[in-house]
Order: sequence, then structure tokens, then C-alpha cells
Amino acid sequence: METNYETRIINYALKTTGYYPLRAIQLWTIDSHFNKVNSTMMNIGALLKLPPEIDLNRLAQAFNDTLKAYDIFRCRLVFHPETSDICQRFDGELVPVSVEKISDEEFEERKKILMQPYPLINKPLYRCYIFETPTAQYLYLDFYHAIIDGMALTVLFWGEINSRYKGKKITRQPLNYADYILDELRVSPEELAEGNKFWNDTLKDFDEKKHLPPVDIENVETWQSETLFATLKNITQKYFSESKRKEHIFFLGASMLAIAKSAGSKSAIMDWVHNGRYTAQERRLMGAMLEQFPIRYDFEDKESVKVFLDSLEIKMNSGIKYHRSLSTAYNSGLQEICATFIFQKRNLGALNTMMMGGYPAEIIELPPNEWSSVENTLDIEVNLNDDGTYLVEYSYDASRYSETAIKNFAATLDEIVLQLQDEQKLIFEILQ
Repeated sequence: METNYETRIINYALKTTGYYPLRAIQLWTIDSHFNKVNSTMMNIGALLKLPPEIDLNRLAQAFNDTLKAYDIFRCRLVFHPETSDICQRFDGELVPVSVEKISDEEFEERKKILMQPYPLINKPLYRCYIFETPTAQYLYLDFYHAIIDGMALTVLFWGEINSRYKGKKITRQPLNYADYILDELRVSPEELAEGNKFWNDTLKDFDEKKHLPPVDIENVETWQSETLFATLKNITQKYFSESKRKEHIFFLGASMLAIAKSAGSKSAIMDWVHNGRYTAQERRLMGAMLEQFPIRYDFEDKESVKVFLDSLEIKMNSGIKYHRSLSTAYNSGLQEICATFIFQKRNLGALNTMMMGGYPAEIIELPPNEWSSVENTLDIEVNLNDDGTYLVEYSYDASRYSETAIKNFAATLDEIVLQLQDEQKLIFEILQ
């Protein structure tokens, strides 16, 4: 799309002043964090025990070369000098990565405070440490979620670190996140207004009693995080290879039906997560691209499973069409409350390891500390394992739900997964 005169003027002003607006997902991330600024709710990273074969100095160089290649790692959050709005610059100093030699005892103490809240204003938004002790060697990675997402970290960043470590020449030209921000400004007011209406209509009737599983714990004021893992018993990947159904649509539909059934509702409103990369170029962009889309479905009694799943895909694509207006959905305040669905593909081994230089690096669980915090009502994460089975991770607010309630919900979801494989079945039969 050609930029109009007004947009060209804005682009010129941004490039000459160096102040860039926050994208909708960044602003939502930061606003959410401000509600609990002294927490690690927006940290994304891991501690890894590296294999002894890894050359730590070569690894440090691979990190420094990768950080230098992308403007997102120079990102600093600042207040605009004229408007006082939080915005971002891409000219901050890089924090170099080096090898730190410490004792095993010092490392054990250091582990307790590795993950800390990020100071948000005019500070680096990543931490990379390499430790060498007398008995082992470790890598700690930590990024603020407003500058990077899971795909960028595990696929793009980690892949490039490995390539540079192995001495492979990086030939592709790095894409600048700042330029992507400018490109997003090329949207007409009419398109934004249409998207705003779409998201307002999607969320207008949200009701916790109708669109969340029923609460079974009361009078607990402090939010608490718990996680339950459950393998789906009633489906394997073979079903999708034979039926040609798309996994993420199928499992989102199952999740929406499970919530509706548990709440005794005939409608569902929840969120689903997309990686936010819609073109080949965007799939190579290092930065925070992930989007969280609200979706609404009003179930019809005489509707078949086939009609439901086909219609759900159309609704998902309609939401993607209005992704540039998602700030309206984020600003509603409901996305902190809505249940959220995400589908991911990962190997069973990836639950505990990552490959570095051709060798497995073990992921070490960090001890909880005074800053540990991840807030959600109910997240449903379906993971495809390398054996063709599906593992569901339920992250939930234990001040609302008991473990028994989540186990019952997991059983409901598994039963609905079985019923959805009969595409002639009617939706009202599933919701009974």
C-alpha cells in the first residue's frame, strides 16, 4: 500500500527524532506489567546447563554478533519529551556477553536471583550470562516480552546463535523492527474504525459466569498460579493426517465447547494466540510479533460439528484481517480475564533440553523467588509431541479454581475432543 502524505510526514518525523510508538501488543504487555511492576510476569527465558564440549568464548562471540545484528536488542523504553507517552528508541548500547568464572557455591546463590523484574525506563531489556564453574558450565537467557516472543527466541534467535557458533556465514539481511513499526502506520482511518467496531462487537457481552468455567474457590483474595498437565487420551496426530483438519482450529473449537459446557452456556468468548507473522518477511523478523485474538461463537442447536469447525475457521480469519486494530481489544481489560488458547508443536525432549552446537543442553528449573509471578485466569496450551500424542498444559488461577475443578475440566475437554471427530454430530448433543 502506498503511503499517503500524512503518513510520509509521520515516518520522516519518527526517523529524524528517533522516537517510535509502541505497537499494540507491546503497549498491552507493558500496561499489564505496570499493574505489578515488581514481578517477573513479563520475563521470557531459561537457564541451561551446557554440555562440556561447548567452547564458551566462541559461544559468547556468537551471542554478541547476533545481538549486534538486530535493532530490537538496542530497544529502550522512554518517555516522549513532548507528549510524555511511553515510546521506544532503537539506539541503546548493547550489553556485551562474556564468560564469568565463579565457584559452584556462588553459582547456587546466583541462581536464586537470576530472574528479576525489568526496570522499564531507559534500561536494557535482555540479560545473557555465561557461567563457568569448576564442575559445569551454564547459560542464562532472559528477555523482556515486549521486545521478543517465543517464536523469535526459540526459532530465530536460538537458530542464529547455533549457526554463528558453528561458523556458518549469515547471508540474509537483518530486518529492522523500527522499519516494521513505520510500515504498520500505513493503515487508513476507515480500516482502523472498522476493526475497532469488530473487536467491540466480539467482546461486548463477555460475562465471567457464562464464558469461564465455574469458580469453585471463594474468598481467596491473593492470586495464585498453578499448572496441571494432562495427555489427551482420545486423539493422536493420525486423525489430522487422515481428516485434513487443522489442529489449532480443532483444539480451539474443543476448548470453546468445553468452557461453554462447563458454564452451561450456549456461547463462548475466549482468546487464541497467533505468532503474528503473516508474510515470509515477517517470519524472519526478530521482535515481539505475537498477537492475542479474542474470538466469539454463538452455538446453534442444529449445527453440525463440520459446520461449526468450518465456521470457526472463517471467524479466525476475520479476526486476523483486523489485527491492526487489536489495541481496542487489549484496552478493553477483558483479555486479562478471558481464557486463552495456544497450540504449539514441540518434541518431548524439548520439554527438558535444547540443542546447542549439536549437543543437548539441559534446561534447569529456577527456584521461585520474591518476584516470581505469571498472572492468568485459565490458559489452555495444547502441545504436539514427537510421538503423535497431545499434551495439554493448564495454567490457572488457584484462587478461583481447585486442582479437582481443572482435572474435571480436562476430562470434559478430552471427551469433547472424541465427539468432535464425528463431523455429523450436532453441537447441542455435545453441550448437553
